[in-house]
Amino acid sequence: MNLLIKASLITDPNSPFNNKTADVLIKNGVIASIGNITDADGVKEFDAAGAFLSPGFLDLNCNIGELGLETKEDIATGTAAAAAGGFTALALMPGTQPPVHSKAEVEYLLNRAKDNLVDVFPLGTISYKREGKDLAEMYDMYSSGAKAFTDGNRPVQDAGLMERALLYAQGFGAAVFSYPEDTAIAGKAKVNEGHISTMLGMKGIPPLAEELMIARDLYLAEYTNSRIHFSTISTERSVSLIREAKSKGIKVTCDVAAHHLVLTDEALLGFDSMYKVKPPLRTKADADALVSGLKDGTIDAIVSQHTPHEVEFKDVEFEIAEYGITGLQTALSLAVKAGLSAEIIVQAMAVNPRNILSVNTPVINEGERANLTLFSVKEEWTYTRESNLSKSYNSPYIGQNLTGKTLLTCNNNQLFKS
Repeated sequence: MNLLIKASLITDPNSPFNNKTADVLIKNGVIASIGNITDADGVKEFDAAGAFLSPGFLDLNCNIGELGLETKEDIATGTAAAAAGGFTALALMPGTQPPVHSKAEVEYLLNRAKDNLVDVFPLGTISYKREGKDLAEMYDMYSSGAKAFTDGNRPVQDAGLMERALLYAQGFGAAVFSYPEDTAIAGKAKVNEGHISTMLGMKGIPPLAEELMIARDLYLAEYTNSRIHFSTISTERSVSLIREAKSKGIKVTCDVAAHHLVLTDEALLGFDSMYKVKPPLRTKADADALVSGLKDGTIDAIVSQHTPHEVEFKDVEFEIAEYGITGLQTALSLAVKAGLSAEIIVQAMAVNPRNILSVNTPVINEGERANLTLFSVKEEWTYTRESNLSKSYNSPYIGQNLTGKTLLTCNNNQLFKS
C-alpha cells in the first residue's frame, strides 16, 4: 500500500505530530515520512483537508456469528463492516455456537482472520459453555491469543465464580469483562423501568439491576486487587459508582455502547424492535451522564456493541424480537452526534481500548506501521442497505442521513476507502 495523505490534522496523543496538520506518506504499509511532502511521484494522493488522522479504532464489544452462527455474520463480512466504520481491530465476544471456551475456538478465529486488514482479538469465556458454573480454560485460551475474558451478554451471577476469575486472570495479566446485570432484579422485562414502560404497558428493567452488579464487582475487584472492566454501562448511577471507584484507586475501566449516547427509551414509543437492545435504552438524564462520563474520563471507551441478526429475529413483535443492532458502521457518527470532540473520540475508540486489552497502540510517526483511520466529523452520508457491508441490517439508522464519516482505513499494508 503506497499512499500520500495530504493535509490531515494528526490526532494522536502518543505522536510527536499530535495536533499538527501535515502530509503523511505511506510506502509498503509503513509511514515513510510526515511533513510538507511535495516529491512523492507515482504515489496516489488523497486530499484530507479538514479531516482527522488517528490510530485505527478498536472495538471492545463486537458480536460476529462465526463459529456456528455464520448466517448472522462471518469474519469476512464483519471485518468489512469494521473497516468501513474505521475499525482496524475487533475484540470478538464469545457468544458463538460453540462458545469460545477453549483454545481450539481461539485458534480457529485467529487463523480465519489471518492476513486481514482488521486485526481480530478473540475474547474467551469466563465460564465453561457460558453457564456460570465452572471456570473455563482461561490460561490455555490466553496462551493461544485470548486477551480478555467475558461471558458476553450473560452476566456472571455467582459472586464466588467472579472472584475466582478475577484472581486467576490476575496471575497472567488478563482483563475480566463484566456485563453488569442482576437477573433476579431484571427478570424477564424488555425495556427500561420508568414512565415510558408504564405508557407502553410493559414490565421494566430498573437501573438498580445494573448498579447492584457494578457495586458487587467493584467490591470484588477491590478485595482481590484485580482489574475489572464493565461492558456497556447505561445509567447515571453506574457512572457515579465507577467515578467514585476510580478516585479510590480501584483498577476499573468501562465502556458505553454508541447508541446509548444518543437514544433514549422514548424511541420505543412506536414499538419498533430495531430499538430493542440490552441493556435497554434509558432516559435523557442517563444519556447525558454517559456523555459527561466520557468527557471527564470516567468512561474509557465507546463500543459498537455490533449484534447482527437475521431478519426473522428482528422483524417481529417487540416482545419476542432479539436484542441488538448492527453498529460497526455507525459508531463514529453516533459519537459525533453526541457532541464529542475528535480528541475524545480518538481516546475512547483507538487509544483506551488497546490499553484495556494490553495490546500495542499504533503511533503516527515515521518508521511505524500504518495502522490509521482518517475521518471527518462534518461529512454527511446516508446509511443504506447498499452501503451496509454487514451480512445483517438490523439497524434503526438504515435509510437515515448521518454526520461523521470514515474516509480511509489502513492496516496490515491494506487500504479501505469509502
